[in-house]
Amino acid sequence: LTFLDTSHSIIIQSYYHTQQTASLDMTARQLLFIAAIAAALLSAADALSIIKSSSDTTSSHKHKHDVTTTCNYPSRRNFVQFGLVAATSMSTLSANAAVDSQFKEVGQQERPPEGETPFSTLSNGVQIKDFRQGSGPETIQNGSRVELTMKGRLLNLNGVIFYDTKSNDPNGFGEGTPLQFTVGDKSVLPGLESGLAGMKKGGIRRIIVPAEVGYGAFPGLEPQPLTDVERRALDSVVKNPRRDQTVMFDCKVERLK
Repeated sequence: LTFLDTSHSIIIQSYYHTQQTASLDMTARQLLFIAAIAAALLSAADALSIIKSSSDTTSSHKHKHDVTTTCNYPSRRNFVQFGLVAATSMSTLSANAAVDSQFKEVGQQERPPEGETPFSTLSNGVQIKDFRQGSGPETIQNGSRVELTMKGRLLNLNGVIFYDTKSNDPNGFGEGTPLQFTVGDKSVLPGLESGLAGMKKGGIRRIIVPAEVGYGAFPGLEPQPLTDVERRALDSVVKNPRRDQTVMFDCKVERLK
């Protein structure tokens, strides 16, 4: 019992210590917490070994007519492995919760963190934010032929990915295939086109497209999901009128002419 109480104390103290260590990021705090749990589990496993040893000794001194109840104790290795799996799962859930919170804030358009520029809102409701300015004399405008590497997320589902150009990878090298189109040919969501206007080659921009100029009004236009998983994710929002159909694209201009 002393070993078990000590293990419990180690976990609780380590949790509060890692959570209050501002100098460490989320991943570092989680790893420290997992390490503390591992140490505590080792102590608990040792305690079980002592209990088992004591039980075996007591059983060996019993009268031969006594009925002895056997107990299968988990091995020290299995006990620690189980605990580490549980700890890692809790760590992953915590990290996912942080990501969910990030996209929730983006969707609600709360005040951006200190040092970050806010989104700019266009006349059609599209919001844009540049992360890297491109270079060159040409800018995206009506009639431009562009190639984009991009990723689309569903804000209603906390940033679930429904489109990724890397999913279109016929050569199997992980590079993917850029989305190619001509601005103004009506093959791409009008909200995405307006959000791309003014970008240069090499530029990176985040574009938030509301339903009115996105999939809510134009469900058949590009970009369309490239895998079954991505398709189900998009359909779960587009085919449900009660859900917010706002989407977010992170786009990089690979080619422009």
